[in-house]
Amino acid sequence: MAVPAAASVRDANRYRPPAVTGLVDLLDRSVRERPRAGALVVGGERIHLSYRALAALVDDVATRLGGTGLHRGDAVGLVCANTAEFVVALLAAARAGLVVAPIDPALPESQLSARLDALGAQAILVGPPAAGAPPVPQVRVPAWTLRVEASRAGTATATLDTGARVVRHVRGAAYELSGLDALVLFTAGTTDRAKMVPLTHANVAASVQGICATYELGPGDATVAVMPFFHGHGLFAALLASLASGGCVLLPERGRFTAHTFWDDMRAAGATWFTAVPTIHEILLHRSAVEYPGPRVPPLKFVRSCSAPLNSATQRALERTLGAPLLSAYGMTESTHQATSEPLPQQGALKHGSVGRSTGVDLRVVDQNGLTCPVGIEGEVWVHGPTVARGYLANPGETAHSFADGWFRTGDLGSLDKDGYLFLTGRIKNLINRGGEKISPEHVEDILAGCPGVVEAAVFALPDATYGQRVGAAVVIHEGDVIGAEQILEYARDRLAAFEVPDRLDIVGALPHTAKGGLDRKTVEARYAR
Repeated sequence: MAVPAAASVRDANRYRPPAVTGLVDLLDRSVRERPRAGALVVGGERIHLSYRALAALVDDVATRLGGTGLHRGDAVGLVCANTAEFVVALLAAARAGLVVAPIDPALPESQLSARLDALGAQAILVGPPAAGAPPVPQVRVPAWTLRVEASRAGTATATLDTGARVVRHVRGAAYELSGLDALVLFTAGTTDRAKMVPLTHANVAASVQGICATYELGPGDATVAVMPFFHGHGLFAALLASLASGGCVLLPERGRFTAHTFWDDMRAAGATWFTAVPTIHEILLHRSAVEYPGPRVPPLKFVRSCSAPLNSATQRALERTLGAPLLSAYGMTESTHQATSEPLPQQGALKHGSVGRSTGVDLRVVDQNGLTCPVGIEGEVWVHGPTVARGYLANPGETAHSFADGWFRTGDLGSLDKDGYLFLTGRIKNLINRGGEKISPEHVEDILAGCPGVVEAAVFALPDATYGQRVGAAVVIHEGDVIGAEQILEYARDRLAAFEVPDRLDIVGALPHTAKGGLDRKTVEARYAR
């Protein structure tokens, strides 16, 4: 069933999303209309930077980049934590006509160099590393250090060390970039062969406008940057949508989420919302009895969850604790982050277990023959619209496999209901084949995580001579809870088909996660699927 982009919330209440064309003019309206309004709250001292001050820093650094010998459409890497330096470097490079590739600061030298080489980056902009991250290793292109100094008076200066000049040599995927491109994001984990997704300024503008419209973000809103900016979740949903709509973003001390200071940060920012992965929501919920300050935190309009499946029990518990709706969203790098979201309560029904409805794209659910599935029937989710990338850089095989006639084949399984709400059931490549029965590990994980006392679960395939594969699980339980594997399995037997119940369940101290907070399935399999 094809679901056209919904009429959207702005038709109902005349909300108008920001009129931006990309990264270049993201700050312009606020600088004109509200120059003294807060754009960023920075670091441990929580220094406020106005839109005027931020724009001045951006213009200054853009001018310096313009004198380095770089050309419009050249690619530069950006290695930095969630700090003022990241924001300034990103927007300044865009003003200078460059294409920015944010890279995880925690990557080892071999992987960082592999990504820069594959992209053909001409230089790398370096800011402060995240708390606990190693220093940026030596690379084969000029590395320019950016530092921003801000005072409590609201003034700020930027220092950019461009001592090593560019020896320009177009190579790698850079041949495929142009001045229309804004970003290159890396996807598919932390391998050297991560796919490169080029996103144009038009992609960025459509994504930001869709996010702002979905949540009706405006100058009265503020948030805390929980997710890293080198992934789409933190970059588009928290940072760019906030700045485009005239809101404010608090950047935690040393650029990294810390549960211990989170609620103080929320109070300092006057935050009206935040977005995070389910793992972080679980942490906040578990610590809420001791740390959640209740009425001392400004009332929240909503809370958002994305990047991994959110357990329905966690969603309901957080809503009760925080007194605000928790909206599940769905997106991917190839769709410039958000494709669907549950709506604000005043704009539509909240359907727990769904990831909501389209937020500016067309959706299809198709069978193995590429035919549209009826309502309620599972198939692969396809996405089409102005946020969808044109393909992968320097990877025609993967592009041909995943992109067809403007549609992106997500590899996710799901179904649409009669109202256009999307219910995800797993990943095609994750399916466990137990004697011909196809089992979604994500579905089994959701059931296990609903068992009282369980924090998180990982489900994986165990090799089996008779069935081909059996179901294995590793489960983390709350500290201090007394619950055994047999009790968890008994809970599962009442809620799963017999073939879905894990054949082996281990209770473990912790599960591995990727840099953006999702379950690291490769590591889980290597560690437990034996």
